[in-house]
Amino acid sequence: MENHGRGSGSRPEVGGDGPLDQRPPGPLPYEGVWRFTAPAVDASVPQARHAVRDLLVRQRVPASDDLVQGLLLIVSELVTNAVRHAALLSPTLAVEVAVGAEWVRVSVEDNHPYRPTALEADHGQTGGRGLLLVREVTRESGGVCDVEHTASGGKVIWAALPLTPGLG
Repeated sequence: MENHGRGSGSRPEVGGDGPLDQRPPGPLPYEGVWRFTAPAVDASVPQARHAVRDLLVRQRVPASDDLVQGLLLIVSELVTNAVRHAALLSPTLAVEVAVGAEWVRVSVEDNHPYRPTALEADHGQTGGRGLLLVREVTRESGGVCDVEHTASGGKVIWAALPLTPGLG
């Protein structure tokens, strides 16, 4: 995976720092935006998961084990979807991790224009529930997720979860 770390960066549209925020000026040591690119192949799924986990550890992001496991599950599902459904039109995908003082956002971008939808649970079906799982993990964590079109005609699917410092 190719890493394009960019340090401090944009924030997702979830909550934010209010006027009562007592943080010191400037970003915290773990805040920033990092982007990894990879081929849209099966081997990129575990590589993306490991890259995100290693980044969170390296940056000393104060995340609980449950939050990290949820983020890694989301990354796995989103990269798997990009590999399975977008690889023909998008041979490369990008994984971005943005960490703020109070949130972590993971996103997967590809160049396929199709906007996916979460399928309803069909107990007779063995697949097709990845986005449903992403939505549920995000909701249980108190976060938000969405799909947006990119300027190049592709899409980015993202999930932002509250950063609850824990026993990590």
